[in-house]
Amino acid sequence: MQRREPQSRLIQAMKDMFMLPDLRRKLLFTFAILVVFRFVAHVPLPGIDVEALSQLFEQNQLFGMLDLFSGGAMRRFSVAAMGVYPYITSSIIMQLLVPVIPSLQALSREGEAGQRKINRITHLLTIPMAALQGYGMLAILRGQGIVLELDPLTTATIVISMTAGTVFLVWLGELITERGIGNGISLIIFGGIVAGLPSMLGKGFLSLENPLGLVTFLILGLATLVFIVAFIEAHRRIPVQYARTTFRSGRMYRQSGSTYIPIRVNTAGMIPLIFAIAVVTLPATIASYFASATSPNFANTIAYVFNPGAPLPLGLVYWGVYFLLVLGFTFFYTMIIFEQLGLAKRLQEQGGFIPGIRPGKATADYLNRVIRLITFGGAIFLASVAMMPLIATEISGIAVMTISSTALLIVVGVALDTMKQVEAQLVMRRYEGFLK
Repeated sequence: MQRREPQSRLIQAMKDMFMLPDLRRKLLFTFAILVVFRFVAHVPLPGIDVEALSQLFEQNQLFGMLDLFSGGAMRRFSVAAMGVYPYITSSIIMQLLVPVIPSLQALSREGEAGQRKINRITHLLTIPMAALQGYGMLAILRGQGIVLELDPLTTATIVISMTAGTVFLVWLGELITERGIGNGISLIIFGGIVAGLPSMLGKGFLSLENPLGLVTFLILGLATLVFIVAFIEAHRRIPVQYARTTFRSGRMYRQSGSTYIPIRVNTAGMIPLIFAIAVVTLPATIASYFASATSPNFANTIAYVFNPGAPLPLGLVYWGVYFLLVLGFTFFYTMIIFEQLGLAKRLQEQGGFIPGIRPGKATADYLNRVIRLITFGGAIFLASVAMMPLIATEISGIAVMTISSTALLIVVGVALDTMKQVEAQLVMRRYEGFLK
């Protein structure tokens, strides 16, 4: 029997996706929800100078990057301007609080019921986080002279509308997770990023004074994509053997088997980049409250230095701090994840052991040592990807287009995860059909 070529397997998989009724229904439902999300992203809020806001996003690289994540909703200052990021912030806060607060630790050990309670707390925490972030965004734009003078009632209306927009998008994401294909929240972020890519590419092609630089920029972008895919899929397999003793009909039977624990090089995903961006942009955000357009002061200097678009060598302050924060947060977040998993304890409870390593503390020390070594590679990978916008801009000389490392990680990661889920659905359907 001849093996199919990868291209033919891919074409056949795409055909099967729409030939199976239930899978086709899930795909169409996911697409319909994403269309609804794009409609919501175009619903504007009152009291905004649209032209001044557009100029701000053209001049400020940081705001331009945030607008890319929202798919242009922030540039239009719509009800979906904040996207689902207050929910992401709440999820990160809950992940950090679970190992610290005993009551949350107890909930995490209750299985699916406990996880539902933690998810409910996360959803409730999203509402005040969305209100605070919405008011903070409104205050920053007011300091830039973009928001007109608003009375308290109009301000409250805008903040409530932005909060409602975030909650609505989170609900849409939950619908995709339940009835569609893939992780709904990730697909909402994915849809916002992909929707903003055409306009960014269009700006790059309009600046054809430097065609060689544009070609270099695109080559670096493709190389970054390959680099990200390779590291997302990279993992180390730790061999594990199981030996169990069972009693049947009064006799003792010994069962054995072997498997492995896949430890990813990039276990932390994009979370360290989000942490690092939040911290490194904090000085500029705070300084913007005190900056003055008429008489520049120290706050203006801080806002200028901690801007990703600042020219070198001043720009090295922002990018250097960003690089170090990504390294630190990668180690910190990865260790928290593995501490919550408790791999050594689970192995011992299930009768598993690593060949050549004693169960218990010796296994825990071995796993921690392996995880630290692998995490070092993952941290260097994330920090290198984080520096790609600076490298691409300096080599190509094109500052109009910006390769956002976090955006690329999200797009690649969500695309791979969604395709794996589709493939799993296809394999399950084929297996069921074979049994029939």
